[in-house]
Amino acid sequence: MEQRSPVVILGAGYTGLVIHALGQARGLRVLAGSRSPDEHLASIPASQRLRFDLARPQTWADIPEQARLVWCFPAVPEMLVQDFAERVAPRISRLVVLGSTSAYESPVPQKAGAAAPLIDEASPLNLVLPRVRSEEWLRTHCQAIVLRSAGIYGPGRHVLDWIRHGRVTASPRYVNLVHVEDLACICLAALERGQAGEIYNVSDGQPRQWAEICRTARDRWGVESSGENRKQETGPGKRLSIVKLQSELGHTFRHPDLYEALDEIEASRHVDKLERL
Repeated sequence: MEQRSPVVILGAGYTGLVIHALGQARGLRVLAGSRSPDEHLASIPASQRLRFDLARPQTWADIPEQARLVWCFPAVPEMLVQDFAERVAPRISRLVVLGSTSAYESPVPQKAGAAAPLIDEASPLNLVLPRVRSEEWLRTHCQAIVLRSAGIYGPGRHVLDWIRHGRVTASPRYVNLVHVEDLACICLAALERGQAGEIYNVSDGQPRQWAEICRTARDRWGVESSGENRKQETGPGKRLSIVKLQSELGHTFRHPDLYEALDEIEASRHVDKLERL
């Protein structure tokens, strides 16, 4: 990636801050955008912060010419997204939009008890969702690269905590996950090597059932779910294919094994607790 072409993160929250840190480590010029940068981005130097608010068009002019954008927040409302794109897209060089696998319609197994079919980038989209319509508009009108991301986990967003707090239980429903560090790497890879106007599914490539994850959490870490706050979800879930990601972006996963990654997060939390004592 050329140094003269800055990377601008629109909506630098959990994932965006990891992208920022990774880009800085690679020697890139990276600007992190937020509606309240002094408040929300206090952990990074002021020179690397950018005030950006989709609802305030006057902030759009602060995006540098020929910048490469990573859009990290839901692309709504539609009319404002389109207005932004029509005014800003002609003067930027690249746009990556971070979407979600919820964009895909939930598949129906061919027979009872069968595993959920694999979902690839050609699978039907749920265009009832305004966010999905906006992502498709950006892709088809602005040649945006859309990354449909699985569930994001990592330090501060811990799968074992989801189980501890009853957000999930041991159901047969499939889930796809990706570590935030891998997602950040993939966002930068998409800026460098992604094909304009294409969709890439993003996960660790290992669809798992919550029953398996909960069983491993109990056996390996003694973590069990109360189920008190669980969302009522039905259906088999989704199994994501990342063949296109692997063949075109060539990402080597830093955290290919969910359970080893959870071990690392648990260990780092214990170290943090000891250091605070």
